[in-house]
Amino acid sequence: MCPLGVAVIGCGTIADFHIRAIQNIENAKLIGVSSRTKERAQQIGEQENCEWTTDYRKLLHHPKVELICLTTSSGSHAKIGLEVLKRGKHLLVEKPLAMNSSDANRLIQTAKEKDVILSVVSQRRFERQHEEVKKVLSEGAIGPLLYVEVTTPFFRTQEYYDSADWRGTIAEDGGALMNQGIHSIDLMLWMAGEVKTVYGKVATKTHEMEAEDLGVGLVTFKNGALGTIMASTSIQPGFEQTLHLYGEKGSFQLQGSQIVHWTVPGIPQPVLTNQEEGKQGTSSPTSISTIHHQRQIEQLIGAIQQSGKPAVTGEEGREAVRLIEAIYESSRLGKEMQL
Repeated sequence: MCPLGVAVIGCGTIADFHIRAIQNIENAKLIGVSSRTKERAQQIGEQENCEWTTDYRKLLHHPKVELICLTTSSGSHAKIGLEVLKRGKHLLVEKPLAMNSSDANRLIQTAKEKDVILSVVSQRRFERQHEEVKKVLSEGAIGPLLYVEVTTPFFRTQEYYDSADWRGTIAEDGGALMNQGIHSIDLMLWMAGEVKTVYGKVATKTHEMEAEDLGVGLVTFKNGALGTIMASTSIQPGFEQTLHLYGEKGSFQLQGSQIVHWTVPGIPQPVLTNQEEGKQGTSSPTSISTIHHQRQIEQLIGAIQQSGKPAVTGEEGREAVRLIEAIYESSRLGKEMQL
């Protein structure tokens, strides 16, 4: 089978993870990259021995490009993503899928109309500890869920937000929930299922920025379980994300890439050996591993080539955005929101 032609739109920090992942996948070929900055586009193009341009639309019309990885600023995902899909290209969008669920719905509908695959980066699903927990949960081994807790107690400096005029804005970047906490929220939804109601509060505590640097939510799931969410970029010095799941018959506690507690009747705790996977971006967005992006892109390419389904669908990406939207609205109105 011929390698799938891939292009990357956006050459910021996160694009490096996509490019390294693509170069490590046997059935993928990096065709081209695009950046608004000529020097950056040329640098990466020459470095990776691929085409480069400052006009991303040239990649949309390129006959060898079948999949676009969209790694631009969050606020541009919907606009550029719609152009990609309308050209009949498959699309992988960095989180979040869009800044609101209305735009997410437009992306989903366009992908269906053009019969192409839409997926969103949720690389933490591909971490070994999460795969193991998901498998056991799916088997019902800890019984019905009672309570789920996720935290993203990160730290970012004011300089981080000052480094670009779009950082920390509601329209273009989002705050701690939409930017940093969305991975934990995706894991919560993946593990526990659909949400019925949420009560939320957000605040900007330690940074000069428009969006929140602290957000919390109290969730009721459709299956009856309760859950809590906390995401922040104000917690010194920054701690690993946590995921705790408690069922009637057993419990899991995960911190970063570690399973710190495992009580499952009849199933021993798995042994995880790859500690390279443990980088979680606690104090810097660049301090994460590439391997999980690689696993997700590899699965997506397989789905495209075999007319299958992506591990993370556009609809799943929308649900994480929709829950965060509801937390924002709950905080604004001071009442519980129905989903």
